[in-house]
Amino acid sequence: MTIFSKIIAGEIPAYKIAENDQFFAFLDIFPLREGHTLVVPKMEVDKFFDLPDTCLANLLLFAKPIAKAIESAFDCDRCGLAVIGLEVPHAHLHLVPVNDSDDLNFTRAKLKLSPEQLKAAQEKILRHLA
Repeated sequence: MTIFSKIIAGEIPAYKIAENDQFFAFLDIFPLREGHTLVVPKMEVDKFFDLPDTCLANLLLFAKPIAKAIESAFDCDRCGLAVIGLEVPHAHLHLVPVNDSDDLNFTRAKLKLSPEQLKAAQEKILRHLA
């Protein structure tokens, strides 16, 4: 069972953004930028493109309103998306507020946000998600 499956099951706390029967979205607690959100299928599959076609398509449709909320909630030009897949063996999509391509540079140091800062970021996104 991956750490993401444990988050989905409620065994590990998370700053949840959205959930349905297929997917779960939550803040990355070591973000590239404030508002960095992970979207994961509840189905535990390692590689993103090994997801069934309908799941893959539905993941993007699930992520779309979250990306729009991130764009509205944070000072950014757009919501960038990335699939890296090396950190956790569970398919996931990164949604990151970006102003330039360096904002999606996964080799740079991650932010260390306090629980209060993470809660505030969660609330900002949720206000724009409704």
